[in-house]
Amino acid sequence: MKQVFETEFYGHKLSVEYGEIAKQADAAVLVRYGDTVVLSAVVGAKEPKEGQDFFPLTVNYIEKAYAAGKIPGGFLKREGRPTVHATLAARTIDRPIRPMFPEGFVNEVQITNYVMSFDPDCSPELAAMLGSSLALGISPIPFDGPIAGVYVGRVDGQFVINPTKEQWKNSDLNLTVAGNYAAVNMVEAGAAELPEEVMLDAIWFGHDAIKKLIDFERSIIEKVGKEKWPVQIRKIPEDLQKEVAASYKDRLVKAVSIFDKLERQNTIEAIEKEAQDAYNAKEYADEKTKAQTLKDVAAICEGFVRDEVRKLITVDKIRPDGRKIDEIRPLDAQVGLLPRAHGSAMFTRGQTQVISACTLGPLSDAQILDDLDDVPDKTWMHHYNFPPFSVGELGRMGTPGRRELGHGNLGERALSYVIPSIEDFPYTIRCVADVVESNGSSSQASICASCMALMDAGVPIKAPVSGIAMGLISSDPDHLDADHPYTVLTDIQGMEDHLGDMDFKCAGTPKGVTALQMDIKIKGVTREVLDQALKQAHKARAEILDVMLKAIPAPRKELSKYALKMKKIMIDPDKIRDVIGSQGKVINGIIAECNNEVKIDINDDGRVLIYSVNQEMIDKALDMINNIVKVPEVGEVYDGKVVRIEPYGCFVRLYGTTDGMCHVSKLDWKRVDKPEDYVKLGDTLKVVITNIDEKGRIDLSHRDTMPKPEGYVEPAPRPAKKPYGGHSDHRYSDHKGPKPNYGNK
Repeated sequence: MKQVFETEFYGHKLSVEYGEIAKQADAAVLVRYGDTVVLSAVVGAKEPKEGQDFFPLTVNYIEKAYAAGKIPGGFLKREGRPTVHATLAARTIDRPIRPMFPEGFVNEVQITNYVMSFDPDCSPELAAMLGSSLALGISPIPFDGPIAGVYVGRVDGQFVINPTKEQWKNSDLNLTVAGNYAAVNMVEAGAAELPEEVMLDAIWFGHDAIKKLIDFERSIIEKVGKEKWPVQIRKIPEDLQKEVAASYKDRLVKAVSIFDKLERQNTIEAIEKEAQDAYNAKEYADEKTKAQTLKDVAAICEGFVRDEVRKLITVDKIRPDGRKIDEIRPLDAQVGLLPRAHGSAMFTRGQTQVISACTLGPLSDAQILDDLDDVPDKTWMHHYNFPPFSVGELGRMGTPGRRELGHGNLGERALSYVIPSIEDFPYTIRCVADVVESNGSSSQASICASCMALMDAGVPIKAPVSGIAMGLISSDPDHLDADHPYTVLTDIQGMEDHLGDMDFKCAGTPKGVTALQMDIKIKGVTREVLDQALKQAHKARAEILDVMLKAIPAPRKELSKYALKMKKIMIDPDKIRDVIGSQGKVINGIIAECNNEVKIDINDDGRVLIYSVNQEMIDKALDMINNIVKVPEVGEVYDGKVVRIEPYGCFVRLYGTTDGMCHVSKLDWKRVDKPEDYVKLGDTLKVVITNIDEKGRIDLSHRDTMPKPEGYVEPAPRPAKKPYGGHSDHRYSDHKGPKPNYGNK
């Protein structure tokens, strides 16, 4: 039976329908937010797979083209693999939901969100997040929610919840915040160099709105929620724990404090393998018991390492590599590594190292986006690659996964606020950040490397950007207060990230924050924790920026000799068709005349951009375009070429294909009987424009470019003749050869 629940949320109607659609799923809801409609369905396995020791959660976010009244592009004309935007939206939903499942729950769970109607002013991503949480809350699947999320913008200094499309245009903040009723557990933000205090206020402004959504969810779950399945969590036998501890704990605890990542990792792995080999050699009642015992031994060893790391950091304030809690690993910055790249840089922080290369292309190289919303083509792109060799492993290489897309988008957002406008720097810009070594926070290292690569390429960025990752280690994840020690870490390494409770990335300029991203494994963090993290991050970013600016203090004044040079001109929009020509024949002819070494972009407003590595070809193309669009004016003087001679005068090529006619009486101050006695074909003749009639026909004079003889008297006009078929106007006589072009008309 269909049930409908409604509320008002910041000026838009929000309703949830339950009980009519997708009834065979464990739970499904249809969320209507304004004109946005999202179907969220969840299905979970009642029993975990045998031997499974991880939580297989899958979140799908699928955009249907019909939601925006569109037909998909491409040959097949149907939805294919998710767009980058859809993949990032799925990550945004996954991150706040994942920590809310019970510890030890390993049953497979799949969440599917269909965007079925799209309203640009009512976010389908947030509707899907609400639907996912609500469907989980209603379902029998164990879930410690609900959670919800909102967007926060800032228009004219005032925070706005879920801004409209028009409000986004004027917002200097783009914040996504999600959490449960008690705390925040996910942050994703871009900002126009806003102070840390403003970012903190925005996050908690958003959390107040989240509470309203959670109250709405709770009211629905209370009425239609199903009884939850019991959580089956297997406990490791105590005698096995004591036995393993006696043989291996002390050595594992000691290995945790080894400084070098690979040495520490190899030592721990060697001890764990020794334990595995010892228990593998024992006799068991059956293979199932043996397999389970080996898994238990591995879990016990990992627990020793985790507990020691957490104790060292929270109680003793000692990190595995000996650093202080707010100390950054050794830094190094270099630029100009790749001679043929337009700009390149390498940034190293401890055992994390990233090489970034910047490429400048014409605006026609912009990425065309095929999303539900009508968004402009992307002229700034940041791509992130994480090959398995960067952590000394074997693995698949190929299409970027969700993590690589997410980290690339974070860097793109962090740097987008300092990228110059296309009016100031009309190039498509692409940075590729390749992680070549990793021990934590490679995404922030990629931001530092790409910022320097942009500067090395001569991109006039507004300010340099640096980034750092903060961590959290708590003694009691459910109580982050003075009675339960916790430590906020600066510049977390791989082990601290893997065993810790928070990964909080912060990037920005000396003036303020440009990007934030927070992921946690616990159910939420307090304002005090985030405040401390932001303050430590501010100090760390300044230290990193000092190292970067020593490598390259400012963007280079000159582009690389291998980069496309550019010339911009404005033409009359009415002349665009003349430059392009029928089916592009004119513009393609210009490119061919320039040995195919130029690229030409023409905008509807008359802006023409000419790109080439060869400046000579730019100048040639520019001259040809100017010749096409030039409008002649009376009084202009040209050194033209004589292209045709008639009994009444000669035709002179002024520029491009534009000719004018110099009458025989205007060739000299003295009488000239025959033009061919005065000029020859191919001669250069200095002329001045004396008249342009309403049809664009140009009259020229050669004599008026010479001094007028003293005492000169104008002779009587010659009698008019009707040559070549009786036309009274000699310029329309039936001459042989091509008709002259008068002023491009």
